[in-house]
Amino acid sequence: MRNEGKIDRVLRVGLGVALIALVFVGPQTPWGWLGLVPLLTGLVGFCPLYRLVGVNSCKL
Repeated sequence: MRNEGKIDRVLRVGLGVALIALVFVGPQTPWGWLGLVPLLTGLVGFCPLYRLVGVNSCKL
């Protein structure tokens, strides 16, 4: 079951990769590991928060 559209997924993966990069370059902060959340939801195509609020950006 997917509830994320293509553009939404691409943006999430990009944001996730950018945040994870903060762990290795830049300020090297462990907060960058939060990038795993948008990365994984973007790769899978399902966001639990979207389901709770009733949002669906995926066109059927």
